[in-house]
Amino acid sequence: MSSTTAGSTGRARGRNERGVGRSILLHATLVAASLVSIFPIVWLILTSLKPRDGWLSTELELFNQPSLDNYTRVLTETQFPTWLLNSVIAAGLTTILGVFLASTTGYAISRFRFPGHRGVMWMLLITQMFPVAILIVPLYNLMAGLGLLNQIPGLVIAYMTVSVPFCAWMMKSYFDSIPREIDEAGMVDGLTPFGTFWRVILPLARPSLAVTAFYSFMTAWGEVAYASVFMSQEEKRTLGVGLQQFVGQHWSDWGLLTASAVLIAVPASIVFLLVQRHLVAGLTAGATKS
Repeated sequence: MSSTTAGSTGRARGRNERGVGRSILLHATLVAASLVSIFPIVWLILTSLKPRDGWLSTELELFNQPSLDNYTRVLTETQFPTWLLNSVIAAGLTTILGVFLASTTGYAISRFRFPGHRGVMWMLLITQMFPVAILIVPLYNLMAGLGLLNQIPGLVIAYMTVSVPFCAWMMKSYFDSIPREIDEAGMVDGLTPFGTFWRVILPLARPSLAVTAFYSFMTAWGEVAYASVFMSQEEKRTLGVGLQQFVGQHWSDWGLLTASAVLIAVPASIVFLLVQRHLVAGLTAGATKS
């Protein structure tokens, strides 16, 4: 019996262990995938550090007289600072308002049953089925009627039509995973429904809030379609629209374009680093809930 047990244990261990060839193949695949993933980023940074018109050279060189000339030109000779400020304001407002609306909507759908409850849920789903190209015309007419064209608040409203429905459903899934007994305990202690949400439930939903904030920020930060239509004035343009000036029909300034792309990636990277602890927990919230 002991020999049989030892043999079965050995066979189980053998099935779980990888051979040397498979291990080498797995690690080689991972290294190759990593190189393919980081190559565009490395190329972008190296191109941005080339001297003026250095990107026109056909020679493949890692570093050849690295210079910050492209960054200086972007910050001093273009409207990049104005575009950056407009994007920061639009993305910041979209993030703050998007988190507030998505969290309150998700909590209301998760905890309360009210007339039109199912209609609200269907509305949030249906709004995700339409592509941006179809929504531009009706949103443009709406913004024109309200006098919100070439206004950052109008652009923020357009961005929230994209971020809030998705984030509200995600927040609902997370709130569904929180026991209702916690709400009842808060109300027993004398809290109002909003007080229970604000003081008890919301602190428990930090992972989902982090994902909502990140998604709302990225929705506004790199968006081009809405900004191109709603922001026609030069001083109202955002980064996604402004960078199009560096790309012409017959010629493009890759030095300015790559330097701008690196500068644009910095705020997005900072936001990602701030919320990365909660991203996995927030994205998988409610996934295993029956």
